[in-house]
Amino acid sequence: MRLTTKGRFAVTAMIDLAMRQHSGPVTLAAISQRQNISLSYLEQLFGKLRRHELVDSVRGPGGGYSLARLARNVTVADIIFAVDEPLDATSCGGKRDCTSGNDGKPGKCMTHELWATLNRKMVDYLDSVSLQDLVDQQRVRQLQEANNQAQACAVHVSRVGGANAANAPTATVAANATV
Repeated sequence: MRLTTKGRFAVTAMIDLAMRQHSGPVTLAAISQRQNISLSYLEQLFGKLRRHELVDSVRGPGGGYSLARLARNVTVADIIFAVDEPLDATSCGGKRDCTSGNDGKPGKCMTHELWATLNRKMVDYLDSVSLQDLVDQQRVRQLQEANNQAQACAVHVSRVGGANAANAPTATVAANATV
């Protein structure tokens, strides 16, 4: 069982798209630059995402991609399956023919049900996480990073101001006001 780059990149690109589509269609070139994903690879992924009706495309100047559905109505499982990402922990690929015994008869390996259950739980979990959940998590993370930077800036300004008490509170209030 493994999630390849195809699935990881597709989810990452969809988060990027969902976070920025409020300004209009988002270009793959912009996603490529921000996420450091090859443009040609994104073109392949978005072709599949479009065929599965997860994204819409707009051609021409000002064109790009937007979500075809609300982010809360798109799950991670939708994205993964749209780009043909296999999620299978069984050694037989889910065919229930994992092993052949000494008698040559096909059958299930002793751990088949374990891995099949893991497959079901993975799909259930990925189906329970919406694209909106991931966008919200990313926005919270960005706010936390901005707050941390503002606090670090306030500490730096107060240290540079030294004994001048008037500078430190002003810098702290100004830095915190931007958050």
